[in-house]
Amino acid sequence: MTAIAQDFWEEQADEPEVRIDGRIQPDAEDTYWQSAYWAQPYFRAELSYDDYAPAYCVGYIGFAQYGGRFEDAEKSLCANWIRIKGDSRLELDEAMQAIRAAWDHAESAQFEADEEVGELVEAGLLAAHAREQRQPAYA
Repeated sequence: MTAIAQDFWEEQADEPEVRIDGRIQPDAEDTYWQSAYWAQPYFRAELSYDDYAPAYCVGYIGFAQYGGRFEDAEKSLCANWIRIKGDSRLELDEAMQAIRAAWDHAESAQFEADEEVGELVEAGLLAAHAREQRQPAYA
């Protein structure tokens, strides 16, 4: 986790508890964005990951906090960006693009995780049903 993301979590200590409830894995999200930020359409070569990191953090943490539709949380996400942007050289409109990208990625990862859990549950139920069918009937 970057120092910026760590600072965000430390700032949360004075606020109500932020519960992620398994919706995202901050370390995995940060690792993903460290390797993918330069390939985004809004990327500017003169900026580094440290410029983008706070926006990504706002996006994936915001998804965990607010869920639902991005548009419904946009105002809060913007306020969060202004609060934690630190030394980032991103303009607000650039930051919002990165925030949206991180939100969408976290949402997509959550959807895939939900599908995987559903498949595992279904497979478990099928396996349990198969075991029941193999059980000998005793009178």
